[in-house]
Amino acid sequence: MSVSAVNRIRVAAAAFGISLTASCSGPTSPQPDGTGTLVLVDADIVTMDDAIPAAEAVAIRDGRILAVGPREEVLLQAGKGAELRSLGGAALLPGFIDTHGHFAMMAQAAAMANLQPPPAGPVRDMTELQQVLRDWADAHPEAPWITGWGYDDSLLAEQRHPVRGDLDAVSSEKPILLMHTSAHLASCNTPCLAALGITPETQDPPGGVIRREADGKTPSGVLEEAALYFVFQKMPQPVESQRLSGIAEVQKLYASYGITTVQEGAARPQQIEDLRKVAAAGDLYLDVVAYQHFSNGASIGEDFTTSKSYDGHFRVGGIKLVLDGSPQGKTAWFTRPYVVPPPGQGSDYSGYAIYSDESVASLIDQAFARGIQVIAHANGDRAIDQFLDIAVPAIADYAEVDLRPVIIHAQTARQDQLEEVAAARIIPSFFAAHPFFWGDWHRDSVMGPDRASFISPMAAAADLGIPYTIHNDAPVVPPDMIRLLWVAENRETRSGAVLGPDQRATPRDALKAITANAAYQYFEEGQKGSISPGKLADLVILSANPLSVDPASLRDVRVVETFKDGISIYRAGEGGE
Repeated sequence: MSVSAVNRIRVAAAAFGISLTASCSGPTSPQPDGTGTLVLVDADIVTMDDAIPAAEAVAIRDGRILAVGPREEVLLQAGKGAELRSLGGAALLPGFIDTHGHFAMMAQAAAMANLQPPPAGPVRDMTELQQVLRDWADAHPEAPWITGWGYDDSLLAEQRHPVRGDLDAVSSEKPILLMHTSAHLASCNTPCLAALGITPETQDPPGGVIRREADGKTPSGVLEEAALYFVFQKMPQPVESQRLSGIAEVQKLYASYGITTVQEGAARPQQIEDLRKVAAAGDLYLDVVAYQHFSNGASIGEDFTTSKSYDGHFRVGGIKLVLDGSPQGKTAWFTRPYVVPPPGQGSDYSGYAIYSDESVASLIDQAFARGIQVIAHANGDRAIDQFLDIAVPAIADYAEVDLRPVIIHAQTARQDQLEEVAAARIIPSFFAAHPFFWGDWHRDSVMGPDRASFISPMAAAADLGIPYTIHNDAPVVPPDMIRLLWVAENRETRSGAVLGPDQRATPRDALKAITANAAYQYFEEGQKGSISPGKLADLVILSANPLSVDPASLRDVRVVETFKDGISIYRAGEGGE
């Protein structure tokens, strides 16, 4: 019997002159000491816990959720002297979980010129792109290279990539390297190509393309997929102190979006070492999960280890495979051709594979044999076929192991593939921000209306009972979780059209995809994803309940405060926000 019920019985008994003895109400005990306990009240609490669908208060102690439920009961459990804080009707939710992104890359991108189009950046045409680069070069005269992040040919007025001549006009002396918004392509000026050792005689690497000018020989400056390895080998890197401070600093941005767990989804060994150093120094306060990228033909060494426990808020969660490229960059691997192929490609062009079947099979078998989680980038349906053809039989071979493999992006998954995903208990993590950022481009230039309307098929996945997740893939787009929910629920494009209205996520399914389902993807459902007693006090306070507002106005909801392990790590209006 609850304390409030007992009190009501006592009041009723007193009205009839009846005195209840201790034996009627059960043994009494002194109220616990509430020192160090915080109780949040006067909130619209969204627990995401089906066993506790409604609550009036939440108590936090020692970084965990102590109690959830009616106000009087929670206060009793919190103890005498607990701090009581009113949220004034704001919404309280579990902290948001980033199910795929590039945390360490975010730090690197933040140090480059911002070439993204609105609303993420300022660049709308080639002239603006060139001016942003000149301004960055003037502000960083000591930099040996001029670097920029996030140009988007689909949204530039010229509808093309910047090429060697465009960038030579900015500087013909310093190397200029620009990363495409997808991180699957890059553009170089002439000094950059020279520094990378790329000449007309350089052959395309397996799984990559060096785009050429009209003569078919001279590099245009645009590099695709595996051709970026030239960049990784030669481009100068920031010194260690800059890398580590950048990683520590970028946490503030994630916290401002209500995120309490983040991912580095294609980590190089150096990035893992950097993250370990930041963690060892005590400078991580968000939980960071890294997945090391293993390229085509690689093997998983015996010294590679993973963990489901954090050390200083960091752990290595598994391995990452990149099976194809980017649909907006037109390198994703489809079963049907692109509507408008890239320059130099024929009408039958449908993208290409990055890994051989033999390499995928070897890496998956090595990982599954050791219980290592595999996350595999597969945008195009042909790349998804490659993964399913190899992974599904392997999952059956290791049926006794809880593997939870993830298809990252899974954008053009077909209905038959979703059915196979459901049967094999594979988790698709949809890049659900795409309908807004590139929906018009996908419809008109990449896939055509029918295929584009079925990208990120969240409703179809929900109908099959698939515990899907969704993500922003930062820094491809900013890690704005509220906008991600808005796109998932509305599927509105930049032009205001609706792309595949039948594949909209319900508000609760969209929220589960970044809370409860997200925790499951990470094997952390016992610790995160809902406001439940015993779980970590990873929480976000929002200006309104995303389950109650009109989905069309969801993007107006604001993050008010973020808690990690019961500690406030972000509050709107502080620190210049």
